[in-house]
Amino acid sequence: MKKAKIYIPNKSPMQSGLGKSDKWILEFETKNPTKNPLMGWESSSDTLGELKLEFSTRDNAIEYAKKNKIEFVVIDEKKRKIVKKSYADNFLK
Repeated sequence: MKKAKIYIPNKSPMQSGLGKSDKWILEFETKNPTKNPLMGWESSSDTLGELKLEFSTRDNAIEYAKKNKIEFVVIDEKKRKIVKKSYADNFLK
């Protein structure tokens, strides 16, 4: 049986905005990964490991997984804690 995880990806450290952070990803787990002895890269003959499906909502991703009999785990998004402070706060203390 196919196994997958459903999650919202973290934003890249190279991003300053929150654009494209509302998509849910269904990513399949790689079966039997092997390590290339020469280069040290991980590889597999399972092509589903290369596939990432995007969904607009969490429910759509779950519905797709159930419809296609995919065993899945949902990783809930973590809310960012935003501390508002002013420029003057840098000089206090």
